[in-house]
Amino acid sequence: MYDHYDDAARAVHALEDLNVPGADISVVASNADNFYEDAVADDAVAGAGMGAAVGGVGGLLAGLGMLTIPGIGPAVAAGWLTSTVLGATGGAVVGGAAGSLVGAMTGAGVAPADANVYAEGVRRGRTLVSATVPDEKGAETENALLKCGALDIDQLGTSYRAEGWTQFDIHAPPPTADKLRSYRNGTAH
Repeated sequence: MYDHYDDAARAVHALEDLNVPGADISVVASNADNFYEDAVADDAVAGAGMGAAVGGVGGLLAGLGMLTIPGIGPAVAAGWLTSTVLGATGGAVVGGAAGSLVGAMTGAGVAPADANVYAEGVRRGRTLVSATVPDEKGAETENALLKCGALDIDQLGTSYRAEGWTQFDIHAPPPTADKLRSYRNGTAH
């Protein structure tokens, strides 16, 4: 989980530097305020210019697409996690836990409490970078992500719970663009 898109993009590059295949990396961020339109366009241009030499990192970031996620609203996303969230009806997101970000993450082995914090973080304007890696690469991968500014998920969950939050609510209305902007600039929690 990253506070800033640029940190998340660096994390994706760090994962690729560790030879994590692009197919094993996902990026998800709320876009209720159209914050990512320019970033998606810039990465698409950069990815197209880099071509096959990049080995997939440009392709992943260039492949960020717009979709709607229950409880989060408009989002930009790419990767395996996104395809797990998407339903079979032309990119429409299915309802219920099975079609939610929390459901996709728990289905991939993330503890439910952590999955709820990650989903709430995305709801509040943070960017989630997720990768599937072999156990023997776990520590190395975690260190690389931390160097890029990854947030401590336990501390994040503690801060949310201190506000009275208990878990991600898939049925809650997505934040308004103004609320999302206030999350991003630090004037709301």
